[in-house]
Amino acid sequence: MFGTSGIRGPVGEDVTAELALSVGRAMGVDADRVVVGRDARDSGRLLVDALTAGLRESGTDVVDLGFAATPTVARSVSLEDGDAGVVVTASHNPAPDNGIKLWQPSGQAYDGPLREEIETRVREGTTDLHAWDDLGERERRDGTDRHVDALVDAVDVVEPLSVVVDLGNGAGGVTVEALQRLGCEVETLNAQPDGSFPGRPSEPTEENCRSLASLVAASDADLGIAHDGDADRMRAVAGDGTYASGDVTLALLAREAASEGESVAAPVDTSLAVDDHLADDGVTVERTRVGDVYVAERASEAGVAFGGEPSGAWIWPSETLCPDGPLAACKLAALAAQRPLADRIADVETYPIRRDSVETDEKAAVMERVSERVLGEYDDVTTLDGVRVDLGDAWFLLRASGTQPIVRITAEARDDGRAEEVFAEARDLLVDAVDE
Repeated sequence: MFGTSGIRGPVGEDVTAELALSVGRAMGVDADRVVVGRDARDSGRLLVDALTAGLRESGTDVVDLGFAATPTVARSVSLEDGDAGVVVTASHNPAPDNGIKLWQPSGQAYDGPLREEIETRVREGTTDLHAWDDLGERERRDGTDRHVDALVDAVDVVEPLSVVVDLGNGAGGVTVEALQRLGCEVETLNAQPDGSFPGRPSEPTEENCRSLASLVAASDADLGIAHDGDADRMRAVAGDGTYASGDVTLALLAREAASEGESVAAPVDTSLAVDDHLADDGVTVERTRVGDVYVAERASEAGVAFGGEPSGAWIWPSETLCPDGPLAACKLAALAAQRPLADRIADVETYPIRRDSVETDEKAAVMERVSERVLGEYDDVTTLDGVRVDLGDAWFLLRASGTQPIVRITAEARDDGRAEEVFAEARDLLVDAVDE
């Protein structure tokens, strides 16, 4: 039921009001107070209503933040003395999808045992429904102001900047308010909330941020910021229109956050460029499974100062264990105010990295065959998440997607020709496993 980042899928097929009701009832078994919110998708209204009904008939009080960014909801759980939080969102997925993501009071997403417990209750129909005179209350609140206050307290922008923020028709308005209070001049793009995402696809990839890059390059702006639908992700464009890749952004934010002797958490598909950029400062990279919940788990450990995913999720454990796109935007603005982002990007030596995927409806069986062959042919193999092979001068990763019927291929080397060679080797191996 849960993928790498909550429940997601097409509305009316995988994600229904019946499912939302069941999840609310399952959470209501042992939760007395739950904070809820949603992104801009119209389907979110009825899903929140169904989820809230399941909670309230279990005697659980609900604090409803309405339309709100995911990090706003996650931060509000502890602020509202909640036992849990729920965001109805499909994050960066396309408009036909929606989903349900659950949060702990620490700001961390539900981990494996907690997800399994909810899934078991839903599957078995476990409930604790209350009588008519013992139902939970539903209180409407706004969490945005407190989120903005936290960002302003956490960041200092030494020189005013001109920033263009591409909200992607999503819930990232908190970024605009925070940057303005930090003294920045802010222009917005795709600022009208609209769950059909008419301005651009929700995921802030380089291709989808071309309008932002063009606007920043053609204006006097110092920085461009882009969010996905629920603003847990943040991607950036330098003042010259250069799009900062996820690995480069990770390297820059991690170097600012960590000191000598500390480490940062990043998933197994992270570029060697991050390790190399941090090595000069005596900072190491701890690899995790792909997914913000796994990065957050590692980031909660002693000595880990930061966690990030190249996909655009950034975690400062001293602030919150939720990926906080608006916080990342403010942190990057502070860096850009000290030194132009384009110059910082140029400091990060990058290497050829190749990514692709192969479709299959038998991901588990394919990965089992891949693992058996790889373990028999290669010496340095890690099976933390998929199969990652370290070849010394290169590496490749074969990993089943948590949300789609595909197996992903990632290969990297410090030399372009070697990267192509390793990528071809990994792809051939995967295709053979699919065809068996």
